[in-house]
Amino acid sequence: MTGMWTYHPELLATAVPRYTSFPTAAEFGPSVGAREYEAQLAQVSGELSLYIHIPYCEQICWYCGCNTGAANRKQRLASYLEALHREIELVAERLPPAARVGRIAFGGGSPNAIAPADFVHLYQALVARFRVANPLVSIELDPRTLTPDWQSVVSDVGAAYASLGVQTFSPQLQEAIGRVQPYSTIEQGTNLLRAAGVRSLNFDLMYGLPGQTREHLTETLALAAGLGADRIALFGYAHVPHLIARQRRIDASELPDQQERFAMAELGYRFLTDAGYVPVGFDHFARPGDPLADAAQAGTLRRNFQGFTDDAARVLIGLGASAISSFPGLLVQNEKNAGRYRMLLSQGKLPASVGRARTADDRYRGAVIEHLLCQGRSLAGVQLLREALPGLRPFMAAGLCEIADGALTILPQGRPYARSIAAQFDPYRQPSQRRFSSAV
Repeated sequence: MTGMWTYHPELLATAVPRYTSFPTAAEFGPSVGAREYEAQLAQVSGELSLYIHIPYCEQICWYCGCNTGAANRKQRLASYLEALHREIELVAERLPPAARVGRIAFGGGSPNAIAPADFVHLYQALVARFRVANPLVSIELDPRTLTPDWQSVVSDVGAAYASLGVQTFSPQLQEAIGRVQPYSTIEQGTNLLRAAGVRSLNFDLMYGLPGQTREHLTETLALAAGLGADRIALFGYAHVPHLIARQRRIDASELPDQQERFAMAELGYRFLTDAGYVPVGFDHFARPGDPLADAAQAGTLRRNFQGFTDDAARVLIGLGASAISSFPGLLVQNEKNAGRYRMLLSQGKLPASVGRARTADDRYRGAVIEHLLCQGRSLAGVQLLREALPGLRPFMAAGLCEIADGALTILPQGRPYARSIAAQFDPYRQPSQRRFSSAV
């Protein structure tokens, strides 16, 4: 395969955020909490989106960086769901009548770690408490525990979007990351979701796994496309065992080096675009006609805590332990510890614990970063460009981006450097390998 991108290791040496928010969660602090959150809820009008977090999985994968625990005790799940229902009540009663829910997303963890009947009850509570009319529903699912009774559940709630955690089809690599799921399991899950009426199905895939070769990745991409995935999110594995203890079970000596990761990212881009997928941002792909592909081509793509999205709502309310809510002027996160989350709600308190007030400068910089990551171009303004210029010069000299007519544009060669280029507009960024993931 002829190289399409040029590898500049010095420009990828600094770990950078994924920028699913700005400021990022690394800047959250206790100066923002329940009081500020409640004040923002009272001001919401128009359409908003909901995200519901289920921080449990029946089996914990070694690579996973999500806030999740084992769903091995029924009482633990029952207590959590009781608290989540209470949070739904508290939040819904604080929203003005003009606030309407247009989208509902379930994530985790694994929403199918709870019983199907409990999931239906949860959805019914959302519809009963919030002002909801024909919402677009999406759900993340673990194919290993996607039993046949989930078909009617997905159908009954009208889920149009679904995402399966696939990561890799290679049995050898599945063993290495603690996530064993035969091809037949993914195939059955795919068929189940299609039968349930899912129109847009995403597969989460990974490169940079221990022992992974380009041949492994090519095979996985081919199988994913062959199963008809409408969207593919191709993530680079972030190995940070100093932050995520479960990753210590992964053999770090088997991990591909930075240059090989870069080659895998390029391979994924080439393979999927050759297969007809539309590139979305820097690590997502969608088939033509999918709403995500349409948004990328129309210049309306956005980025939030769920990654790249076609969701235009400016308010996202997160429900559940560790869930993050986003308002134009505020970012706020719920208590991460499930025990303390339950305790706060048992006392009738909103569980928001940390966050960040967004200044006018934050919002401006956030828009610049979002435009760069979503559209590859941003009118950053003379003053901001002048401030960022010293950091941008190495990327410009390498032919990865350019400034013309007051706009910064990421050139085709610069796609894998998008996060690193965007980071030049982040005044909070710390040059630390410990805080963020590799740029590729």
